[in-house]
Amino acid sequence: MSEDILGLESGTVRVVPYDPVWAALYDAEAARLSTILAAQGVSLRMEHTGSTAVPGLAAKPIIDILAGSRDEERRERTIAAMEAAGYSYRGEQGIPGRDFFRRGEPRKYHVHLTRIGSPFWKEHLAFRDYLRAHPEAATAYATLKHELAARHPRDREGYIDGKTEFVREILARAGN
Repeated sequence: MSEDILGLESGTVRVVPYDPVWAALYDAEAARLSTILAAQGVSLRMEHTGSTAVPGLAAKPIIDILAGSRDEERRERTIAAMEAAGYSYRGEQGIPGRDFFRRGEPRKYHVHLTRIGSPFWKEHLAFRDYLRAHPEAATAYATLKHELAARHPRDREGYIDGKTEFVREILARAGN
């Protein structure tokens, strides 16, 4: 199993076919992180989210990890532990209540740190779980992503904005 299948250069959008190795890469990274964080007194609940977490779904070749904390007061310690694990801290990046980290050059892993039970936490899990349970929705999402990637190959914001309405529709169907 090699991380060589992962990686997306900054400022680009590229969607690739699903690779079943993504699940194993998530498992390995979550285990690596848990070990490093535990040595620094930090414990997080981790979930594989994003398109690489949905079997059969095309995705950008980056593993997204949703990391949940129950203890807001340990935020600074958690940020330092993530940096010790090789992640670059990028702040909230416009999403209050979420700390964003990335690792790899080009980027291969994203960690979205939030409070367990927060709206961010609930929505990411609901979206993933809905797509896992409804293959027709995952297929429609893949089609949209390919269209947007072709339209916005160097415009990540345009790509993300183009997915917003679809994501809202899925969250409404999922009851969020």
